[in-house]
Amino acid sequence: MSRTGWIITPGEAGFESQGRGLAEALDLEPVFKRVKAKLLWRRLPGWLWLNPLSALADDSDRLDPPWPEVVISCGKIAAPLAAAMRRQSGGRVRAAHIQNPLMPLERFDVVVAPRHDGLKGENLVSTIGAVHPVTPAKLQAAADRWRQTFADLPRPLVGVLIGGSNGRFVLDGSVMADLAMRLAHLTASHSAGLAITPSRRTGADNEAVLRATLAGVPAYIWDGKGENPYLGILALADVLVVTEDSVSMTSEALATGKPVNVVRLPGDSARLRRFQDELIGEGYTRPFTGELARWTYPAIDDTARAAAECRRRFGWS
Repeated sequence: MSRTGWIITPGEAGFESQGRGLAEALDLEPVFKRVKAKLLWRRLPGWLWLNPLSALADDSDRLDPPWPEVVISCGKIAAPLAAAMRRQSGGRVRAAHIQNPLMPLERFDVVVAPRHDGLKGENLVSTIGAVHPVTPAKLQAAADRWRQTFADLPRPLVGVLIGGSNGRFVLDGSVMADLAMRLAHLTASHSAGLAITPSRRTGADNEAVLRATLAGVPAYIWDGKGENPYLGILALADVLVVTEDSVSMTSEALATGKPVNVVRLPGDSARLRRFQDELIGEGYTRPFTGELARWTYPAIDDTARAAAECRRRFGWS
């Protein structure tokens, strides 16, 4: 029988995806708790929250007992809440935090954080990228589901995962036009096809630029309706192109073992640039130049390793 687990996040898709990935690897039955803190508490670092469970805003999901066996938190607001549940339960609630909790690591059973966060701790699982729910079984199922959709596109098939502006990097109309032109050049020079999925952050104006620039090019561009072909693109593409704004997208692409070409964007984030630069330096990824580059590397499976360490620290056989 599966154990129960709460996934506590501020509600962003990237946080929930990481929580879901770890929960599934632990064979948990997850319940998502989307939390908001009162204004005064949001201004304080989590380690100063004296009674975190009283900090929840009126429009937040509640965190009332009975509590689950495991709580997985992701996001700085979620961290002190998970730590409080662990403390008030006398340790009966096992707590795993994903990313830097911005508070002492020993308040959790396990902290799973990417190495570019620069953390140190006895209960730390340091990962290359983000944990996520992409698995070989899901990729195989997605390949079967989407194979016919992409059947008429020429090979090699280039899968393109597009993010958007996020306060650190900029993906505006001019950046999108440049990327689309490089993709169009790639299809012409290599007789390639494109399978493209924008994200919610891409925006309607950028999508319009993308479609206009790629008019007449052999390309599938998801229109945001129905099922997202994201997993199908990961499964069926020969080569992947990913914008650099999302650690999760890059990490999920690296789970395939396929060449991952990273699109550099205007802007800067020391943390994200360190992540991308380390991957390039170790031969996992390469900058996207508009050409079709191919190479090999062992697929990264951080999630399974993190789950194994969680099981050990939780005392599960």
